[in-house]
Amino acid sequence: MTTAINQVTPPASTLAAMPALSGIEVCVFDAYGTLFDVSSVARGAQDALGDQWQSLSDLWRTKQLQYTWLRGLAGHHADFWQVTAEALDFAMATHGIDDGALRDRLMQLYLKLAAYPEVPDTLQRLKADGMQLAILSNGTPAMLSSAVHNAGLDGAFDAVLSVEEAGVFKPHPSVYQLAVDRFGVPAEKICFLSSNGWDAFSAKAFGFHVLWCNRFGQVQERIPSVPDGEIVELSALPAIFGHAKA
Repeated sequence: MTTAINQVTPPASTLAAMPALSGIEVCVFDAYGTLFDVSSVARGAQDALGDQWQSLSDLWRTKQLQYTWLRGLAGHHADFWQVTAEALDFAMATHGIDDGALRDRLMQLYLKLAAYPEVPDTLQRLKADGMQLAILSNGTPAMLSSAVHNAGLDGAFDAVLSVEEAGVFKPHPSVYQLAVDRFGVPAEKICFLSSNGWDAFSAKAFGFHVLWCNRFGQVQERIPSVPDGEIVELSALPAIFGHAKA
């Protein structure tokens, strides 16, 4: 079972129940849904989408992920920008929307994703404690650079790693290997953070320590390997790692 931590600074009794995470040298974050709020895209176009914005956003995200998995299985890789556009085309067609200008607007908004509120302070605190930080994402280098800059996170990360270096999407093990290779440390010295359950469980199967940032109250996946712990938002991290060092 995972251990839930709901507080920004968890009480000592809750922290004591967390698995030992001492020896962690690198925190690696998924980007979309973990650091950056993907729903902020359609929400930013509510004036055009009206009350369809949430359902379109949800379907867009679902198809985006499905297409990465299907392309990976079929060996038909295309970068995340193309996949994101194709998923949007499906979502818009499903909702009966035929508007090229709106499509272009939504794609440009995807380059300007909002970070979740706790992200900047959390990263700053971790970095001040000497933790190395990285992003490991399906996004293209250009997409990730734009998101990081828009969120005011320039300089926060020691590495921003894209699956384009591996030529395949998550959860292929070669993607998680990118972090091991970049930092030159074994997988057990890396803590991986993702809000996507399938990503968190797969990263644990690879060999990382994993904290699942379960922002959306998802149930556990029924796939191999269970994350070391479960948190509600990233603000719990400095206390967790501080406790491990104590």
